[in-house]
Formats: sequence, C-alpha cells, structure tokens
Amino acid sequence: MESPAGSCKHDLFHVIHKVPAGDSPYVKAKHVQLIEKDPSRAVPMFWAAINAGDRIDSALKDMAVVLKQLNRSEEAIEAIKSFRHRCPQESQESIDNVLVELYKRSGRVEEEIEMLQRKLKNIEEGMVFGGRRTKVARSQGKKIQITVEQEKARILGNLAWAYLQQHNYGLAEQHYRYMLLQLDL
Repeated sequence: MESPAGSCKHDLFHVIHKVPAGDSPYVKAKHVQLIEKDPSRAVPMFWAAINAGDRIDSALKDMAVVLKQLNRSEEAIEAIKSFRHRCPQESQESIDNVLVELYKRSGRVEEEIEMLQRKLKNIEEGMVFGGRRTKVARSQGKKIQITVEQEKARILGNLAWAYLQQHNYGLAEQHYRYMLLQLDL
C-alpha cells in the first residue's frame, strides 16, 4: 500500500510534468511524449488511444502537434480530417486551431484562409466560447482571459498574414485595419 506521502509525490509528478495520471493508452502516449521525449514512439501510441476511444479529442490534437514537430504536417491534417467527427462538439474549435497551424506549416494557404474565414463567421454568428463573451485560454503556459473581440482580432491578423503570403496586399491591408479596429474596442 502506498503511503499518503508517496501518493502526494505521485500526484505532484503529474502536475509538474503536465502528464495525466493513470495507465490508459492516452496517458501512456502522453508519458512517452512529455517524459521520455520520444515523439516518434508517441505517434503510434496516440493512434492506439484514438482507436481505443480513449480521450479521442486530446489524443488527436496531441498526435497532430507531435506530427507537426516531426515535419509530418500533411499526415496530421489527414488524421484530423478523418477522425474529428469522433470528437465532442466542444473540442471542435480547438481542433480547428490545430488545423489552421498545420495548414500554415504545410503552405496550404487556401485551406488556411478557408478555415480562418469559417472561424470568423462563427464568431460573428455568436457560435464561439459557448455563447460567453470570454474564455480561459493558455498562452506560454499561463492561463489568460480572452474576449470575443480579442479572438476576432487574432483571426483577422492571421487572415491578413495569409493574404500576404498570397501577395494579395489589398485584402491583407483590409484585414489588418479591421483587426486594429477590434483592438480599439
């Protein structure tokens, strides 16, 4: 039997290393990714978690991030497209965020723009943040409050950057100006 002090150390380990507790396929994959730092070995373990139905949304997003780190963004995009339908509705927005980054990394600017425009439309229709005006997000490991206006400005800035990549300077300027208006609110 583990002593209470041993249990506390065990829990602290998971908090410090941001690894969930347990021995499920997803937990094992996270351990390989974050503790053993073996992304190549973590990928098939995330696949195993997805196939086992273990935290599918988290496993899919984490696997996509690992594939991106391994310069396998195209594979990550296809995985998300193939399995996102098995993820809960509340995780779709964060899956979209991962997909935008993958499109950017892959140079798939048209698809990046399409996804960003869809995200912008969702904001304008009030379909983000679960109907609330703010959400808690992570930025550089810290929890921060983000307003709908800040999220809209972020997406507009990303859209402007994507249009710059296409040398569409007029649309880029238009989106940057609109972004600045959002930040003045």
